[in-house]
Amino acid sequence: MGPELRWGERTYVMGIVNVTPDSFSGDGLAVDGRDAEEVVSAAMAQARAMADAGADILDVGAESSRPRQAYGDHPAVDAATEMALAIPVVRALAVELGDRALISIDTSKGVVAAAALEAGAGIVNDVWAARRDPGTADAAAAAGAQLVLMHNQDGVGYPRGVYPTVVAWLREAVEGAMARGVRHERIIVDPGIGFGKGTEENLELLHRLGELKADLGGLPVLVGTSRKRFLGELLDGAGADDRLEGTAATVALAVASGADVVRVHDVRAIARTLRVADAIVRR
Repeated sequence: MGPELRWGERTYVMGIVNVTPDSFSGDGLAVDGRDAEEVVSAAMAQARAMADAGADILDVGAESSRPRQAYGDHPAVDAATEMALAIPVVRALAVELGDRALISIDTSKGVVAAAALEAGAGIVNDVWAARRDPGTADAAAAAGAQLVLMHNQDGVGYPRGVYPTVVAWLREAVEGAMARGVRHERIIVDPGIGFGKGTEENLELLHRLGELKADLGGLPVLVGTSRKRFLGELLDGAGADDRLEGTAATVALAVASGADVVRVHDVRAIARTLRVADAIVRR
């Protein structure tokens, strides 16, 4: 099902499929007036275009994970609602595009992860690294799926400094996932750019990405900078839909520092960026 991820050979593109009513980047597909069938149809159209443009992974999320401290409060989504939105999309993607792309479920709920894996997903992408609900690790372990462990926290305070805090937190998350049966070679780590971090913290983590990868034992690293607020701050207040060049710059530099997967909205432009970056970096 989908491409085999062979770490070190090239950088993989994870396309974002938001089946949410809200999204910081304005691309949520579950907008008012669309029924469930229409949401699936919209998601399929977006995912087909992403696969055609070079996406290796399609990441389906049905609850906005945008940080509240940056984007304001937003309602939590219960597991039943999240599954009703996400699982039909995961199933449809797996049937039609599963031979071209891996399907990922973006969730921090174990029951949602388990249902998505049963429906054809092969990756669990947990923005709380199975620390809020270890059930995501249990589901990944039972299915032999890959598990993305992302650093996250409420607030932007780092008394010990952002870099040592993130490394220590991710080490604990890796150990916790392995204790629940996830194999080491199925784990991907993510420093959580934009989650519980301001611009300076994001820049430090990106600047030290190669060091972070080494300090985490060479585990594959996923980086998600696409359209994020810190890029707007660096680009004179550019809106979410005007941050493509900033995203491309961070992606290219992340590849030079050892990133293995980049999670993006603008698949075609970033896939082309990666073709050039990989040609230079991975000679």
